Amino acid sequence: MHGIMHGTTVLCVRRENKVVLIADGQVTMGDHVMKHTARKTRRLYNDKVVAGFAGSTADAISLFERFEGKLQEFSGNLQKSAVELAKDWRKDRALRHLEALLIVADSKGTFILSGNGDVIEPDDGIVAIGSGGAYALSAARALAKHSKLPLKDIAMEAMRIASEICIYTNANFTVEEI
Repeated sequence: MHGIMHGTTVLCVRRENKVVLIADGQVTMGDHVMKHTARKTRRLYNDKVVAGFAGSTADAISLFERFEGKLQEFSGNLQKSAVELAKDWRKDRALRHLEALLIVADSKGTFILSGNGDVIEPDDGIVAIGSGGAYALSAARALAKHSKLPLKDIAMEAMRIASEICIYTNANFTVEEI
């Protein structure tokens, strides 16, 4: 699981039924920046669900496809889809080797999914993954608590702060809103 932590920051912030998911665009291999404009976010299920990943791009694409299948199977029920994907991910031999973490969110819920079968729902509606995740999470929590900034501005500023601290995170952001 060592490979997961390098190369990205994905942050999701929520207030009531509004959600902003934001990711940087840097892809790093070893000590080289391979790409500056990678897209690590997706809109799924008729744009009602947003998802972001940290880890291997190929693995994440495979997981996005499987997750979209679960959303179809469970009529867009995010929690049920997340739990079922996590179960498959933990049990399936091929899936088990995928190195990625996912954040998935809709208007009602936010979850982090891992290959260990974890489905984690944050207490405060703010989650982050990847090498700069702790920085983005800290900044977003402080901004949410002590500012009147709009949700998108909180996400953008928290990511900007993370990108200044984490060498694996750039300031080329993709933003999805619900």
